[in-house]
Amino acid sequence: MKQPYKILVLDDNHDILIASRIFLKQHFAQVVTIQEPALLLTTLNSEHFDLLLLDMNFSRDTQSGEEGLFYLKQALKAQPELKVVMMTAYAALPLAVKAMQSGAANFIAKPWQNEQLLQTLQQALQQSSQYTSAQQNPTLRAASENTATIPLLGESPAMQQVLRTIEKVAATDANVLLLGESGTGKALVAQAIHQASKRTAAPFVSVDMGSLSTSLLESELFGHKKGAFTDAKSDYAGRFVEASGGTLLLDELANLALPQQAKLLTALQNRTVVPVGASQAVAVDIRLICATNENLYQAVTEGSFRQDLLYRINTVEIVLPPLRERKEDIPLLLDWYLEHYSQRYQRDALHISAADKRHLQSYDWPGNVRQLAHAVERAVVLAEANMLDFSQLQSSAQNAPATTASEQEADTEFFLEFVEEKTIRQALQYYQGNVSQAAKALGLTRGALYRRLEKYGL
Repeated sequence: MKQPYKILVLDDNHDILIASRIFLKQHFAQVVTIQEPALLLTTLNSEHFDLLLLDMNFSRDTQSGEEGLFYLKQALKAQPELKVVMMTAYAALPLAVKAMQSGAANFIAKPWQNEQLLQTLQQALQQSSQYTSAQQNPTLRAASENTATIPLLGESPAMQQVLRTIEKVAATDANVLLLGESGTGKALVAQAIHQASKRTAAPFVSVDMGSLSTSLLESELFGHKKGAFTDAKSDYAGRFVEASGGTLLLDELANLALPQQAKLLTALQNRTVVPVGASQAVAVDIRLICATNENLYQAVTEGSFRQDLLYRINTVEIVLPPLRERKEDIPLLLDWYLEHYSQRYQRDALHISAADKRHLQSYDWPGNVRQLAHAVERAVVLAEANMLDFSQLQSSAQNAPATTASEQEADTEFFLEFVEEKTIRQALQYYQGNVSQAAKALGLTRGALYRRLEKYGL
């Protein structure tokens, strides 16, 4: 069910506007996008909006954020009750603080994960109220809706084992480590554990560790005090405090640098956090769930991940099987996503032929359930008759030579898409999430890089 809010998005990047409109229209009653900053005041003076998602950097001034701050002040002058969330590829904490001091409700770095964007907007829309139940809490409500919308499906022995483990661990407060390839549903498992736990009426807070720069991470997790650094003129609670009483999911944990690992370990051991600039510890009561698609045991051997932290977070370890190891679940998933996307796009009488199901069941799905969902969604959108067309996916599956598991792993290193994704990840890491600098280094335009970030789910 869509939430009854009217959202305005201003960004000079056409690709960002398209991506945000497609995603946000699934969750909010109305979404309006504009590409020219000069149209902002005209739009706000003619229509009322609940929230503005505003870029901080436009074509003539790409790094300082001053343009964004100027338009933020204009927007709040036109509609004082408007909630504004700032977005930028330049994830600097002082800039975020400066924006919030100027009246912004929150701040998000590009490129974002859709779940992270939705959670940020919902928090901004509801920040003036205090919530004590699952129905009222915006963060928890998002988790509840996501869990209800995309259930954990699987009748295979591997998935049944996962579901049994979820049932057992949910009744406790034990720390959980979720392992598995990208797209296997780790976030859904975390939400399912929370929903089945005694903490279900408290917040479910998710943090994508890979999206936070080193300078932002400590403040984001532990909070900061007024005066902790330049322009820090207000307190920020941090995600640990926000999740107190509920569940905290630290996703993509392998991205955490060693110095931050030590601080995280201390917080978990003491069950307290010390905000940046504070001298007193703040007690927190959280249920911790961590997730990663990396091999943390190998990272410990290589010295990039602390062994004592690994022992602390994996009281219970759940390994999610890749889709190629539970192919008997593929027909069930295909049917569910077909119905889901048929309803979303109002396409009636669509179906997948038995022959197509057999072909799709033989495909290895390197992107796992996420790839399957995207393939069904694409087929539904592009369907010209009642039958869905998976020919593009089928041809790649049929033309792929049969290989052993070891050969497949070795050959993957030379796939063009694999090399491209790996290079983009390295560029983003090197430039600390600065999309414009990464694009320049890669020889791409910002728009071209954003399309690849969407393609690879980065």
